[in-house]
Amino acid sequence: MKKVYQSPKGFRDILPIDQPYWQKIRQVAQEVAASYGFSRIDLPFLEETELFERGVGQITDIVEKEMFNLRTKGGDNLTLRPEATASVCRAYIEHGMKQWPQPVKLYYCGPMFRYEHPQSGRLRQHWQFGLEILGDKSPVLDAQLCQIAFSIFSKLKIQKGITVNINCIGCEQCRPEYRRTLVGYLRAHQNGLCTDCKRRLRQNPLRVLDCKEDKCQPVKKEAPQIIDFLCNVCNNHFKAVLEFLDALSLPYLLNTHLVRGFDYYTKTVLEFIPDGDVGSQSTLGAGGRYDGLISLLGGRPTPAVGLSLGMDRIVEYLKKQKIGFNEKMAPQVFLVQIGDLGRKKSLVLFEKLKQSGLRVAEAFSKDSLKSQFKAADQLGASYAIILGQKEAVEEVLILRDMQSGIQENIKLAKIVDVLKKRLKEKNKE
Repeated sequence: MKKVYQSPKGFRDILPIDQPYWQKIRQVAQEVAASYGFSRIDLPFLEETELFERGVGQITDIVEKEMFNLRTKGGDNLTLRPEATASVCRAYIEHGMKQWPQPVKLYYCGPMFRYEHPQSGRLRQHWQFGLEILGDKSPVLDAQLCQIAFSIFSKLKIQKGITVNINCIGCEQCRPEYRRTLVGYLRAHQNGLCTDCKRRLRQNPLRVLDCKEDKCQPVKKEAPQIIDFLCNVCNNHFKAVLEFLDALSLPYLLNTHLVRGFDYYTKTVLEFIPDGDVGSQSTLGAGGRYDGLISLLGGRPTPAVGLSLGMDRIVEYLKKQKIGFNEKMAPQVFLVQIGDLGRKKSLVLFEKLKQSGLRVAEAFSKDSLKSQFKAADQLGASYAIILGQKEAVEEVLILRDMQSGIQENIKLAKIVDVLKKRLKEKNKE
């Protein structure tokens, strides 16, 4: 029995029927990013495993459970990137971007890879569009990233129902006191924690607040809030971010238990969640400030902030909301050919019409007039040009109005001008 090959578990094909969504998201996101002064960076799919172990954190679900690791024949330990921020910071250090005018604003678009249980909104290969601002600590940048995300959502016709869930998780100055208080609380309630969180309690207690297990939710709900332990610097920074969001009239919700799943975050953390949806799989985007990551990876101390949008989830959300994008415009003219000479002439004419700026379609592989006219009808062409043996010899064409059925003979040399005139008249009707 022949084996039937399928895409690997958690991976998928993006078929032509869905491409208008993806093309629109890429187009809108790139145009908005460029309008705010961001430049594109393309990053390698593979990085040294240690980059993510140090950057994301050893005691995180991504590093512990979700990385695709491989060992090369030369003995190098590499990982398919599970996220891109650590890669951007590595590039910032490697290419001396500290010497560039600061802040450096970069955007990327591409697939990320995580080994996890595949389900709706959570695939092993998923696509992200990300924005990173490196080299400035101003809270206005945290708010501006939210503004950019809302601008993208608006241009994608997601006009309502997105809220920024936001929190401040402090810094190395104020977090230790909170950590001690949190550990004391969690130890007193550890019977209500899942097995993973009992281990996290010993190694990385803040990760308990990021747990998605139902068992842990009641304990998380009553846990101490880090916002009560912020130092003056973090408190002032967060207060300014919220004031900027108010000035921009952006909807936000203070979520005092939001910590995100990466160790590199400091101060601001945020998620974009549609109204009425809860849980990690409904999040359309997320990010935050990571002022210590570049120095952790060997660079000079450099404040930074960024966010990423989940393109797969945005596509699913657009479909759920019945928001469609049909970017494919109907052809203005369809070439119908008869016989070998007609086909040869049509090949040349096709290029001439296309270069003149007209939208042209054809079915050169078909001989039947009926099947060619059927294709012209299905595509919604305004006009058909019929070019047979006789017409090819006499250098004339038959121009047919597909709506009225009226036909007329036109000299081959004049067809472009005649078509443009007819189309202009039709647009005025």
